[in-house]
Amino acid sequence: MRMIRKAPRYAQDWVAHVRQRRRMLKFYPRFIRRGDLCFDIGANVGRTTEVFLALGARVICVEPEASSLRRLRERFGHDKNVVLVDNALGDHEGEGELAVCEGASTISTMSEKWKTQGRFAKESEWTRTQRVPITTLDTLVLRYGCPAFCKIDVEGFEEPALRGMTKPIPCLSFEFSKEFLGEARKCVDHLLSIGRAEFNCALGETMRFVFPTWVTSGELHAKLESMRDDLLWGDIYAKFLT
Repeated sequence: MRMIRKAPRYAQDWVAHVRQRRRMLKFYPRFIRRGDLCFDIGANVGRTTEVFLALGARVICVEPEASSLRRLRERFGHDKNVVLVDNALGDHEGEGELAVCEGASTISTMSEKWKTQGRFAKESEWTRTQRVPITTLDTLVLRYGCPAFCKIDVEGFEEPALRGMTKPIPCLSFEFSKEFLGEARKCVDHLLSIGRAEFNCALGETMRFVFPTWVTSGELHAKLESMRDDLLWGDIYAKFLT
């Protein structure tokens, strides 16, 4: 019998990355057409920006964390369809403290609650802070135009980020987690305060909607709160109605 050897970790990670990219390329065309403007808020090293570009979009790529920003400049610094913005997003213009997890830049955060009460609080360490400029969604729209789609992934700082938006963006997404469903509800409430909207969600990295059609906020909340998985997470999608 021939021995089957387990693939090295880097090979497994690469296969997972390729599969996820395929899922994203199938999922996002419902929101994005060639030539559209998109915002990638909390871009990290640009996985979503890469997909938006592949779909023919122009991307405003927003990321404050220094090491991630260097990667973004290496990858997209000469791409005429990408604008790199080295800001955090909040509910007002100014400055703030970004807590940096050097072991996992994807969980660097502006949220103290995320650090102390989130699922990574016990096993992760935020080893330094970085003073970062803060801008708002309203300012980005004024400067670059209104995007067809805006993705927000800012590790527990979604509510302040959304409160910096006072006029509807056609479609957007923001991350949620089980332990902070109350914050997700506040995000939804804010969106409804500025316009009529419908909602859906996708769990984890499935890139697959939970509901077959867009639903009300009440239906969304009821579904998420009924799920018993303590590690539940994913993205909530909002579509404003004209």
